[in-house]
Amino acid sequence: MLNFHFLLFFFAFKIAFCLRAPYVTRISCGAQNDVRSSPTNTLWHKDFGYTGGIRTKANRPSYIIPPLGTLRYFPLSEGPDNCYNIDKLPHGHYSVRIYFGLVKEPSFDNEPLFDVSVEGTLVYSLPSGWSNHDDERAFVETLVFLENGTTSLCFHSTGHGDPAILAIEIQEVDEKAYYSGPGFGRGTIFRTSKRLSCGDQNPKFDVDYNGDRWGGDRFWSSIMTFGQNSDKPISTKSTIKSASVAPNFYPQALYQTALVSTDNDPDLTHTIDVDPNKNYSVWLHFAEIDPSVTYVGQRVIDISINGNIVFRDIDIVRIAGGVNSALVLNTTIPVSGRILTITLHPTTGTHAIISAIEIFEVIPVESKTLPEEVKALQSLKLALGLPLRFGWNGDPCFPQQHPWSGVDCQFDNSSNKWVIDGLDLDNQGLRGFLPDDVSQLRHLQSINLSGNNIHGLIPSALGTITSLEKLDLSYNSFNGSIPESLGELTSLLTLNLNGNLLSGKIPAAIGGRLLHRASFNFTDNAGLCGIPGLPTCGPHLTVGAKMGIGLGACVAVVVIATCITCWWKRRQNILRAKRMAVRDAPYAKKRTHLNHIQMTRHHHNGHHHEHTRTAVENGPPLLV
Repeated sequence: MLNFHFLLFFFAFKIAFCLRAPYVTRISCGAQNDVRSSPTNTLWHKDFGYTGGIRTKANRPSYIIPPLGTLRYFPLSEGPDNCYNIDKLPHGHYSVRIYFGLVKEPSFDNEPLFDVSVEGTLVYSLPSGWSNHDDERAFVETLVFLENGTTSLCFHSTGHGDPAILAIEIQEVDEKAYYSGPGFGRGTIFRTSKRLSCGDQNPKFDVDYNGDRWGGDRFWSSIMTFGQNSDKPISTKSTIKSASVAPNFYPQALYQTALVSTDNDPDLTHTIDVDPNKNYSVWLHFAEIDPSVTYVGQRVIDISINGNIVFRDIDIVRIAGGVNSALVLNTTIPVSGRILTITLHPTTGTHAIISAIEIFEVIPVESKTLPEEVKALQSLKLALGLPLRFGWNGDPCFPQQHPWSGVDCQFDNSSNKWVIDGLDLDNQGLRGFLPDDVSQLRHLQSINLSGNNIHGLIPSALGTITSLEKLDLSYNSFNGSIPESLGELTSLLTLNLNGNLLSGKIPAAIGGRLLHRASFNFTDNAGLCGIPGLPTCGPHLTVGAKMGIGLGACVAVVVIATCITCWWKRRQNILRAKRMAVRDAPYAKKRTHLNHIQMTRHHHNGHHHEHTRTAVENGPPLLV
């Protein structure tokens, strides 16, 4: 009985999970409050806590862009790379869409050109003229798996205006959406290159702002002809059935129009402009809505792309399972030129038919930098007070076209990640301190922080970076002693610590390296000693001995202070007693004289008595 209830609960949970609405979040960039857009009353969240940049009013470059009035732009003075970091995302497959805008000020360049990366992978470079087209150039859309609960969307300046972002939309889609075969999704990002709704008179945006379908809203350009204006558009209001090969997240309306070739030109051919030397995933949508075709075998077509047949003998009715049923075909092809040509040729029957076309650029996901090294660099950024112009946002090593300034990277085969092997931040006006977290950059071979105003101690943790070959901290304000741990860096060939405020004895392990082709410079440190060229040191004390001496000195000071306090109090008591004695002196003198008379009288009577009595025994003296 218990197992039955457990199974019942398990299946109920699974059903509830499967029926849940997809996760969706929308951000109105630059908005200080949540806003709703017409005509769908769509909720867009305020832009708070995601990034830097500047808020301002916006112009919409296209009707495709949501009707929002603000944007956020990123001047070069705040760094060449700026990112929106969005967390608390459920693990899953997502459509990530970024809308571009124009700053509503006449003094601004009205069409900035910049690069966009998603999760460290460059996905889009805005082309010249993007703001004058009502198509996919007004936004970038990607399909990506997000598995760490966060996403980083970055914008990289290219020197042609300041990146300006109007809105960001992140919506979960079906795990199997656009499934393209083994290895699907995890190693690639799909970027929408083109969507065509065949036979439609107008473009459509298939609005689904409520996020209640596993597909979301998608923009479809309209296309009325493939060839020389001779194709025949047809449409139907019938309910389209989804065949088993068609994902259930495609909209019904997509299959209710189609293009059919004519007797004069039985082939359907369409040419699409693409970027060269890339791979493209091509998705072809069909539904047999032509009333003249009612059974299997009436229409069979071959499909070729750039002259190569990729699908043979496609009978839509047979494969989809009947008329008015959806069929989706997919293939991925490399394109070396700038043209992608799709041709549908009927082998049975006299006409070809197609409902829609989708073209995605297949982008390999870049390997990321080791997370612990990214965290160490962020700690270093804060500790050194790195100027805003450096940026240091997103991934340090990727996109490769936009690495962090002052950071050198190399690929580590053992971890299959990128690592940091060099820091070059000399003469940058840095005024902070060097944190212990720098030791997490364990692949460093070179550190150059010379010519700044970095203060504090040299971290002993530097001695754990065993790969370090060059350490240049010259002309800063480092103080204290040189850590003994630096002597353990057996690969170290160059050590420049000149021009600081260091003191104490050069560690013996470092001094001995001077005979092994190493180049060390300790000059211009008034307190250093222990090697030729520097003053001779007195008895060398370890750090523990120095601490012991300091503690002993503190105890001695406390003891001496206590003794002086006691002496001073005793002295005050003595002086107080003397003052009291002086005040009572006349009375004491008179009393002493009378006592003397009594004692004399008693002495004279002693001849007649055997016992003597004191003045006290005789009673008080008589006052005259």
